[in-house]
Amino acid sequence: MKQVKQSELWRIAGLVSVLVNLPVTIGLFHIPAFADAHLPEFSVSYLIIRLVYFFGFSYMVLQFNANFKYRLYRFSEPINRLLTVLINLGIYALTLVITFATYSLLERIGFTRGEERFLYFNFGIIHIIMLFVARILRLLVIRQENILENERLQQQNLQKELSALRNQLNPHFLFNSLNTLNSLVRDNKEATQFVNKLSHMYRYILQSGDRDLVCLKDEIKFLESYAFLIKTRYHRYCFTIDMDITERHLHMEIPPMALQLLVENAVKHNEISKGCPLSIKIYSKDDFLVVENRIHPRTTPIDGTGNGLLNLDKRYFLLRKKKIVIFKDESTFRVQLPLISGT
Repeated sequence: MKQVKQSELWRIAGLVSVLVNLPVTIGLFHIPAFADAHLPEFSVSYLIIRLVYFFGFSYMVLQFNANFKYRLYRFSEPINRLLTVLINLGIYALTLVITFATYSLLERIGFTRGEERFLYFNFGIIHIIMLFVARILRLLVIRQENILENERLQQQNLQKELSALRNQLNPHFLFNSLNTLNSLVRDNKEATQFVNKLSHMYRYILQSGDRDLVCLKDEIKFLESYAFLIKTRYHRYCFTIDMDITERHLHMEIPPMALQLLVENAVKHNEISKGCPLSIKIYSKDDFLVVENRIHPRTTPIDGTGNGLLNLDKRYFLLRKKKIVIFKDESTFRVQLPLISGT
């Protein structure tokens, strides 16, 4: 959660301290314009004590009620309110104790009963005012965050609208091109199958692009097409995917292209050759889909941002407040995807 700027808290606390101590300042320096006010005389040390402690008191109240309590609390609302009251009372009492002790130490005398009551009143009024100011500052921060969030959502909507306009044109052109390519290579069975798998993949991507979750069964069909393309790129015996998924789990849901991302991640980061084949295991366990492979690091540089797993984890959290589980040791890399019951 965004915090209220410290500079704002300092300015407000300083202004409050100066205003509250204005009568003391006038009485100390005998300002001519207030000569008829009959203000009592005060010492410089008394003014300094008041300026410092009213500033510190105002700042602590603002800091706690505008920032800290929103970061520290993890309890229910009644407990949060009780803690807020107790801590504010603690700040109030502690400030008064330190103020009286400091003045007594410097001036070698204590406050009169009337002066003590006056300080109680001053600190109490300022405390109430600072509570209202802290709440206003927090509401301003929330309002600013809402404005930024709305701007971000509007930008995302514009990007989606732009992508939708592009997709209205691109699919027809691409599918027509794939059909033309298919007719050109019809005598080559492997090439024809490659084009058909590629066409199926692109159609799946378009159909699932506006969905948050897809059936695992459909996702596996898409992965089979992707695996065929990988096997075509490498020798078929250099890359294998072994699946063991129960029928019940096949009807559960995951984010679209989550499996493809994990398989692509394994292909990208591991050596694939006849001497070092890549075998990926995909199986269901306790409402998790597990994707696992042995680690054989590539010797060539890896292209990519490295944010694939991070983005997938964020998607899960935004959709269902769930997290993916990542395990890695010297020989094995494993990712567990939570399976979501279909609605």
